[in-house]
Amino acid sequence: MKLPRRDLLQLLVGAVALSATSRTASAFEYPARPVRILVGFPPGGTADIAARLVAQWLSERLGQQFFVENRPGAATNIATEAVVRAPPDGYTLGTATTSNTVNSAVYQKLSFNFVRDVTMVAGIIRIPLVLEVNPAVPVKSVPELIAYAKSNPGKISLASYGAGTTSHVVGALFKMRAGIDMIHVPYRGSAPMVTDLLGGQVQVAFDALPSSIEHIRAGKLRALAVTTATRSQALPNVPTMSEFLPGFEASGWIGIGAPSGTPPEIIDKLNREINAGLANPTINERIADLGGEAFVSSPADFAKFVAEETEAWTKVVRTANIRAE
Repeated sequence: MKLPRRDLLQLLVGAVALSATSRTASAFEYPARPVRILVGFPPGGTADIAARLVAQWLSERLGQQFFVENRPGAATNIATEAVVRAPPDGYTLGTATTSNTVNSAVYQKLSFNFVRDVTMVAGIIRIPLVLEVNPAVPVKSVPELIAYAKSNPGKISLASYGAGTTSHVVGALFKMRAGIDMIHVPYRGSAPMVTDLLGGQVQVAFDALPSSIEHIRAGKLRALAVTTATRSQALPNVPTMSEFLPGFEASGWIGIGAPSGTPPEIIDKLNREINAGLANPTINERIADLGGEAFVSSPADFAKFVAEETEAWTKVVRTANIRAE
């Protein structure tokens, strides 16, 4: 039986309205079960700390458990691919980090495109990296480290929290700008790197400040410089790298992403709740104590920021000729 045109149009309008109502109801009911947040680094690192702050806040606000699942390796690519392949229903989220914006240039055969395949949800924290040494290393400033490295070419280890990570790229940029030769030692995350730095198995490292700040305050590690344009309020006596190498600037950041195709109503709900958490005095104080600042952003602004970061880091990677090891 052929329906009259007017009846057909009414059915189509009704179907669209039903679909919109269904999506709205789905977002309103979300989350109806536990949500996992995948982190591409081991427990104890900055991304893990940030994710757990957000997970606890969202669990309390939304009445379902948000739990962190650590999947370290390949400079976050293992965790990121798992997020990309997950159903776009809001029940699998992942940390988005500076490393993700570096990887497209460092890794030549990724099975995903981070900018295209991950929808940005919200920022969490922006942080400096810190150039630090084991106290046994006989240097107390960036110029002294450069001179020491030049007198011991290829003999000093420069650790990173993973090949292709921000730590690796910033270290490579430092070696290039300073004209020195140091041995890159990659780890599977910040926590194991710091453990070996404390034990003297490696001598120098670039780390995200939150992972190392307590060791620096306790005198177990010596901070030589931070990589941001201005000094960190958490370590005001530590100079910036640009004070010794003009124009040297880099910062880390961490946020939350979701598989592309996740309903915008769910993305917006998560964004509102995370931003509310970043305005909470307790969480804000915790972020400041870690040496960072709250990274408040809309999904659209965060996506624009990530695209711009990807373009900027691609230029650095190509100039320094960095490849995954």
